[in-house]
Amino acid sequence: MVTMKRIVILGSTGSIGEQALDVVRKHPSKFQVVGLVAGSNAAQVAQQAEEFNVEHTALGAEDAVRLIREVPADVVLNGITGSVGLGPTIAALEAGRTLALANKESLIVGGDLVTGLAAPGQIVPVDSEHSAIAQALRSGRAEEVRRLVLTASGGPFRGRSRDSLRDVTPAEALAHPTWNMGPMVSTNSATLMNKGLEVIEAHLLFRVGYSDIDVVVHPQSIVHSMVEFIDGSTIAQASPPDMRLPIALGLTWPDRLPNIGVPLDWRTASTWDFEPLDHDAFPAVELAKEVGRARLTYPAVYNAANEEAVTAFHAGRIGFLDIVDTVRDVLEAHAAPDQLTLPALADAERWAREYAERVISGRERV
Repeated sequence: MVTMKRIVILGSTGSIGEQALDVVRKHPSKFQVVGLVAGSNAAQVAQQAEEFNVEHTALGAEDAVRLIREVPADVVLNGITGSVGLGPTIAALEAGRTLALANKESLIVGGDLVTGLAAPGQIVPVDSEHSAIAQALRSGRAEEVRRLVLTASGGPFRGRSRDSLRDVTPAEALAHPTWNMGPMVSTNSATLMNKGLEVIEAHLLFRVGYSDIDVVVHPQSIVHSMVEFIDGSTIAQASPPDMRLPIALGLTWPDRLPNIGVPLDWRTASTWDFEPLDHDAFPAVELAKEVGRARLTYPAVYNAANEEAVTAFHAGRIGFLDIVDTVRDVLEAHAAPDQLTLPALADAERWAREYAERVISGRERV
């Protein structure tokens, strides 16, 4: 039975935040929104605060940290985009809140610093893939898990060869066939960089080795991920693509709310396809596994360099294939410190963005 939850929503004006508020609208007796945080859209936050009678609002990650520390809450939903979400993630964990995590970058960049702060069960994944794995893992014990299988839609360029991707446009990269997301996440889905980040996230959340985390292309986006067990059984979580389901679970875990999503119609004939990932055309996933194994500040560099490269791609400075190639060049030049600390992370991110700019300038199209 779901008890009343006091929730803080970070990134309230973005896709995750707006869908979370849809969940609250559907179940107003189950939630009290006690805090709203956005990046810069003060007018929209004010409208949301008025609708949901929210007293505490903030703009930006620094004010989000203050709000998390000062406002009593049960759950903090971190729907911020990018590594700027690290500070709020740490603040939520230190304050003892349940962290419904849609901001994968903060976990990936923070790595052991974040997992070391978290009590068992304190981080609840909101990404559809990791929510699916968390649900499937309830079917067995940790020692019974053989491997995790993350599904990928394949993005707008599924089935394309590497060479055919050389001249794709930013508009084409944003045309995701299944999900409606922002420019950074949509582009990361097109390069499969997003799936690489999710592999690292899966390792950190579920403590499964990288050699036992696979990615399979599933264009229908109905099976959100799977867990294979040692007896040969595979448990899959399936539902129509709708982020409200994993968001609702993130807010009420392990309990479920009724009527969040529309279930599959099993009376209608349908076909689900599963295809191997073309690592030549989409090398980001294997690169992510190398980065994850290296640990320390390498994941932070991977993420920061990618953010700079995606921005440059949308500005017309570099080509689509240059995005992952730039990330690889930056990683190869990086020298990680001996120990992971917050200052070391900040230094590594700053260096990665500066070095990425040098690489981008060298690749820049005339």
